Amino acid sequence: MKIAIVASEGVPFSKTGGLADVVGALPLALERLGHEVVVILPKYKGITRRRATVGQGIPVLFVEHDGYFGREHLYGGKDGDYPDNLERFSFFAWRALETLKELNFRPDAIHVHDWQAALIPVYLATTYRDDPVVGQATTLLTVHNLAYQGVFPKSEFSKLGLPWELFHMEGLEYYDQVNLLKGGLLFAKRLNTVSPTYAREIQTPEYGCGLDGVLRKRRADLAGVLNGIDTTLWDPATDKALAAPFSAAKPDGKAADKRALQAALGLPTDPAAPLIGMITRLAAQKGLDLVAAAMEDFVALGVQVAVLGTGDRVFHEQFEALGRRFPNTLAVRLSFDDRLARQIYAGSDLFLMPSRFEPCGLGQMIAMRYGAIPVVRKTGGLADTVVEASADGSKGNGVVFEAAEASELAAAVRRALALYRRRAAWTALQRRAMQTDWSWERAARCYVELYSGAAVPA
Repeated sequence: MKIAIVASEGVPFSKTGGLADVVGALPLALERLGHEVVVILPKYKGITRRRATVGQGIPVLFVEHDGYFGREHLYGGKDGDYPDNLERFSFFAWRALETLKELNFRPDAIHVHDWQAALIPVYLATTYRDDPVVGQATTLLTVHNLAYQGVFPKSEFSKLGLPWELFHMEGLEYYDQVNLLKGGLLFAKRLNTVSPTYAREIQTPEYGCGLDGVLRKRRADLAGVLNGIDTTLWDPATDKALAAPFSAAKPDGKAADKRALQAALGLPTDPAAPLIGMITRLAAQKGLDLVAAAMEDFVALGVQVAVLGTGDRVFHEQFEALGRRFPNTLAVRLSFDDRLARQIYAGSDLFLMPSRFEPCGLGQMIAMRYGAIPVVRKTGGLADTVVEASADGSKGNGVVFEAAEASELAAAVRRALALYRRRAAWTALQRRAMQTDWSWERAARCYVELYSGAAVPA
C-alpha cells in the first residue's frame, strides 16, 4: 500500500507535543510491515534540508515558505497563536497535495493529523476531486486532541480557496466562524482518535468540545487506535541518560537510578521513601490542581514527588511555592529536559497522571517500561492502558481512580503504597508492567486496516 502521512510536526525534525512522536514513529512501523510511505512536514526554522530520509528509505519532504514557517515557534509565541495560522496551514495543505503530484506519488491513503492538515480531505473532495494523481486516495483524519480545532473569523474563509457554499452548518461554519478541524471531520473518509475510550468520550457533550454532534453523525466511520512508543528509543537497558541500566529480567539497576535522581533533585537520599514522578505540560487538563491540593497528604504519607514540565504561569507559580514550602517532599523543574525526563522515569517508583481528560497519553506507557507504576485517572487512553492492580500484585499494571478530586488521588496513592510495601507483590507488578508490549507494530496494523476500509472498533 502507498501511504502519504501529512502533519504539522514530526520527530526528529519538529516537535511541540505527542503528535510529533506519532508522526515520527508510525511511518517506521508501516515501512517494517512492507508499505511504501512518504511524510510531508512544514520546513520550519532550523530545518536546513528540503528533503530527508528516515527508516530504510522513507522520504520526508518539507513544504517551504520562509514567511510562514521560518519563525521561532511552530504555532505561536508567548502572546498567543500566530494570527495568520489559517493562511499558513491552508498553504501547507495545498502544497502537500501539489508535492505528491510533483512526485507522481499516487497514494492509496493520505493520513492527515489534527486541524493543521484537516483541509486536505476538504480539498480532495472539492478542488482535487478529479485529479489523476491524488483524487482517488482515501483519507484518514487522526484527532490527537479535540480541544484544538483551528477556529478563525468568518472573514478568513475566502483565503481557503473554497466556494462559499461550504460555509454553512453542515460545512466549515462553526458559530459564524471557520472551523478547520470540523471540515476534516466532515470530509475525511475515515476518522480516528488515539484511544478507544477517547473515541467514545468525544461523542458526548462533556468531552466533545462543541463537535460531539458532528462526531455522533460520523460514528460509523470513527475508530480509536492506541498510540505506541518506540521501544528502542525508550529502553532502560540501553538508555545512556541513566546512572545504571536495568530491565525486567535484571532490575537491580533501578535502585541506583533512584539514588542518583534523589541526589540530582536535592531530595533526601532515602531508598525507603517512595518516589513519585510526574512529567507533564503544566495545564488544567493534566490535573495539576488535584496534585497541589493533595500535597499535604503526600507529605504525611512520606513520599517524594518530582515534577518536570512547563506550561501555564499559574501552575509555575503554584508549584514553585509548594516546592519552597515542602523542600524534602517536592522537587520542581520548570523546563523541557529530555535527559532529566528519562532519569525521572527510571528513578521513580510511581508515575502520576491525574488528567481530567487524556486522548491517549504516552507517559504511562514509558513509565511502565521503566518500572514506574502509573497512578492515573480513568479517562481516555489512560482507561485503555492502565488496569487496577490486585492486592497481591498478580493482576493489573497500575492504580486507577475515577473522580477528579484530590481525596480520590490521595486514596489511589495510598493503595499504590500498600502494594509498594509488599515487596513480592510489588516486584511481580513491576515486572509485568515492564514486559507489556507498547510497540508501534500493533498500532500500525490497526491503521492499515483503517486505510483499507476495514472496521476497527471504537
